[in-house]
Amino acid sequence: MKKTVITLTMLALVAALVLTQMALHERDEGPGLIRERLARIDTAIEAELAAGKIPGAVALIRKNGDVVYKKSFGYADIDSQTPMQTDSIFRIASMTKAITSVAAMMLYEQGLFQLNDPLAKYIPEFAKMQVISEVDGEGNIGATVPATKPIRIIDLLTHSSGVSYPFIPGKLQATYKASGVIDGLTSADVKLASQMKLLAEQPLLFEPGSEFAYGLSTDVLGYLVEVVSGKPLDEFFDEQIFRPLGMTDTYFYLPDEKSGRLVTLYNDVDGEGLVAHQGSDIVEGVNDALYPIVGAKSYFSGGAGLSSTAEDYARFLQMLLNEGELDGVRILGRKSVELMRTGRVDWDGDKIPDFGLGFVVVSDVGKRGELSSVGSYAWGGAFNTVFWIDPSEQLIAVYMSQARPTKSDLGDRFGTLVYQALE
Repeated sequence: MKKTVITLTMLALVAALVLTQMALHERDEGPGLIRERLARIDTAIEAELAAGKIPGAVALIRKNGDVVYKKSFGYADIDSQTPMQTDSIFRIASMTKAITSVAAMMLYEQGLFQLNDPLAKYIPEFAKMQVISEVDGEGNIGATVPATKPIRIIDLLTHSSGVSYPFIPGKLQATYKASGVIDGLTSADVKLASQMKLLAEQPLLFEPGSEFAYGLSTDVLGYLVEVVSGKPLDEFFDEQIFRPLGMTDTYFYLPDEKSGRLVTLYNDVDGEGLVAHQGSDIVEGVNDALYPIVGAKSYFSGGAGLSSTAEDYARFLQMLLNEGELDGVRILGRKSVELMRTGRVDWDGDKIPDFGLGFVVVSDVGKRGELSSVGSYAWGGAFNTVFWIDPSEQLIAVYMSQARPTKSDLGDRFGTLVYQALE
């Protein structure tokens, strides 16, 4: 009798365990995420598609090292009705910056320079910089004064060098455009070295290290990688980052056999909806929609030039979440990743107060006022791509669409949709 009771009890425990596992299976898409809440991501993306705000998208989430959500939506090309695939290739624009920043930190770890070294120690053209002191209402610079401080390498990583972008309205825009400084995407036969030396001839917005200004600092950093390593930036990326991490679909210029996977770039035109870009000068500040597959293929923009897939980029992010290592391959040391994700300069005090070495960093969730975690770090790309890494939640999220400009704000709302699905 006693044995029968024990047996029945064990069977009840087993049955309860099975029911619990079934309940968890029904509840979770992956570890730590609730399925019915993840479905809200699908609903939101499908709503953007139905409203004609985006042509298609890929969304990917990694939690605790596992891919727990990966889906494609809509079309890679609307006219041909080519479905978006999870391995579709996107122009990631400024998401390139994170990879260039890691490349520079790899050379730093080899003892080849210090972050507080003057940039001119390695690129002499930046030795005698001028700072704007007078500018008229039409953007003509009336006077400059010698910079009292040098641009340091760390100033490039934090966008506090005083360098701007031609597409950003401001004191340097007219001068940059008149001088032939480009934003970073071009099919012309241009070399990084010549562009960076041309940039060195232009004045700065402010004293290096004194303020934040988003600009071509990461392109300069990419040139520094070339100078210090002795290799073209594309070669360094391929040998030292992409191949070691198994990133098989990330390039400055796509090989012919993969060009068909590049999604079409769209522009949301008032009264017309999404219109495919054709040729060059597609939109203010962007030079060529066909950049990754046509032209001279000679310019390696460390600030904007790469194309990639959500899966490839997530592998890069997982390396950072793992404090510099992935699948037994170490790219960076733990302390370097720690420094990169530590806020250093004030980027936008009203919303996200800090910028680290290559990333915007959340140091105060309450001040940000959106779902997040202290210590999470992120960035995005001009063509409607975004990512972030949350160490405390062991979470990575990537959202990729392809339209500029776009009326869609889903890249911003994607964070809320991911965080609300956490158990």
